[in-house]
Amino acid sequence: MPNLTLGPLLRYTGESDATVWVETDGPCEVEVVAGGSSHRARTFHVEGHYYALVRIMGLEPGTSYEYSVVLNGERRWPELGAGFPPSFIRTIDPGRPFRLTFGSCRITLPQKPPYTLKKDEDKRGRGADALYALAETMRRELPPGKDIWPDALLLLGDQVYADEVSLGTLEFIRSRRDPEKGSGETVADFEEYTHLYYDSWGEPEIRWLLSTMPSAMIFDDHDVHDDWNTSQAWVEKMRATPWWEERITGGLMSYWIYQHLGNLSPQELDDNEMFRKVREAENAGPLLRGFAHDAAREAAGKRWSYHRDFGRVRLLVVDSRAGRVLDEERRSIVDDEEWLWVEEHASGDFDHLLIGTSLPFLVPPALHHAETWNEAVCGGAWGPLAARIGEILRQAVDLEHWSAFGRSFEKLVALLRTVGSGHPGTDPPASVVVLSGDVHHGYLVEADLRDGGVQSAVYQAVCSPMRNTLGRAERLAMRFGWSRPGKVLWRTLARLAGAKEMDITWRLTHQEPWFENHIGTLELRGREASLKIEQPSSQDPEGTCLHKVFEHRLA
Repeated sequence: MPNLTLGPLLRYTGESDATVWVETDGPCEVEVVAGGSSHRARTFHVEGHYYALVRIMGLEPGTSYEYSVVLNGERRWPELGAGFPPSFIRTIDPGRPFRLTFGSCRITLPQKPPYTLKKDEDKRGRGADALYALAETMRRELPPGKDIWPDALLLLGDQVYADEVSLGTLEFIRSRRDPEKGSGETVADFEEYTHLYYDSWGEPEIRWLLSTMPSAMIFDDHDVHDDWNTSQAWVEKMRATPWWEERITGGLMSYWIYQHLGNLSPQELDDNEMFRKVREAENAGPLLRGFAHDAAREAAGKRWSYHRDFGRVRLLVVDSRAGRVLDEERRSIVDDEEWLWVEEHASGDFDHLLIGTSLPFLVPPALHHAETWNEAVCGGAWGPLAARIGEILRQAVDLEHWSAFGRSFEKLVALLRTVGSGHPGTDPPASVVVLSGDVHHGYLVEADLRDGGVQSAVYQAVCSPMRNTLGRAERLAMRFGWSRPGKVLWRTLARLAGAKEMDITWRLTHQEPWFENHIGTLELRGREASLKIEQPSSQDPEGTCLHKVFEHRLA
């Protein structure tokens, strides 16, 4: 009889529909039983792996449904005796407050010393896992706290680390190939990616959490490789290695299956031609390989960005990695066609607009000016030799955020100004919040767009890492990025290189960034909004409790 290999993951939830994703160890019919009704889907096959995405329709808004998963007539979830509360599907109620928990950068290691120590205490240490602590906090709320749990989870990149793999995946790599060759002790192909996802989402606490909290996701560089798509020179260097083609193909294949599909609504799944072809194929491996190869070579027509509506809250998630235009004359985060899509879906009558993008839009001021300087130098402002040196620095210190793509930065500033001023016939959102990760420290900045017509409160909230703390030297570098001397130094250099000044300023709403592992939660109540940051408690040696370190009213 078939069993669950991974999942269930509750992915999309709307007011009357939902999707549940599973991986099984063989072909079968997957049945989700919720609220007395049954919803079914056949598995599809990709190179020896079997998956299903079950669409659940006809639900009532604002209602909780306990659900189970049945494979070929045998119940496989929930697991008896696992010690966790039941898994629920909770549909959206537009009239109730909405809570969105978000974070990024989560490496998979055992939740015990030395791995829960800091890097400075042990080189293997990455701190306590904030996502694990969230799961434990929710699990201990008995009876299940469905009314106070977060309503959705947004994972903003580096859900898996292909270049710093889990212990189980490392053992798997060593069992199947020589780690002294090729990509070494990092993920080489689709098969190794599947093992990495299993390790990342298969822990009992994380598995239960993802079964009961709807999730939306977007990749960042480590889902594929550190500094993925930093520049055209970086891409050409990687394509010259003998192992890169298999890595990028496996990375995009697995992302499409494990992350992207679940971002789509049931209606979008019905309209998705690739999903239809994959389900009809005897083995969809060749089909997905071709798709992934093309997506890695040409961004046009391969949109990973998406949106979700939670009542009067719109979440607009923008791919800031795979869709880049890297030609020095036309550098942009996404191509023109996708940016038109972003502008279209940022428009509407919302109480709040949330823009998710793995890379921060507003970074420490010194880093912002360093990136505008670097883009100008790499573009030839100081001559060919300086351009080559600039490219070395770009790759060495990760100068690749929105600030390093000046055209896209300007477009996003203009979009925020337009949305914050209100569209004809609609009130502007009470808040516009850009949600990001990547930089391994967290912060909240309030933006000033220098325009009296902007009525929305505009913020950048960064929540990183959930688990991957920085060492002491890296923290010092980030603090310098927030310092006045750092800002003055790099602003001066940027001006000397002819970099354009941007018509926006921003300020921290608190004294110090958060460097410990943490997770954020937005609570949106009508036109009110607040942000809470929580960290695993240092008083708990296993890091299983969260404590609040910051709270701020946004609107």
